Amino acid sequence: MRTLTIRLDPKLEKALARIATATGQTKSEIARAALRRQVAVARFRELRRQTLPFAEAQGIVTDEDVFRIIS
Repeated sequence: MRTLTIRLDPKLEKALARIATATGQTKSEIARAALRRQVAVARFRELRRQTLPFAEAQGIVTDEDVFRIIS
């Protein structure tokens, strides 16, 4: 495992400490989970950006279009 050092403003650090205490997790565990979620969102957005032209070419432009097709 590698180490990443980040700077937190006092308000964010206090909120993180409160969450860690309330959940019984370490601040590092919470930060890793948040980073994992952010990476997943970024990957999803990139995949969506790449596939959107293909979907639009087939007339798939809304969530309803997708649900109609897979239902």
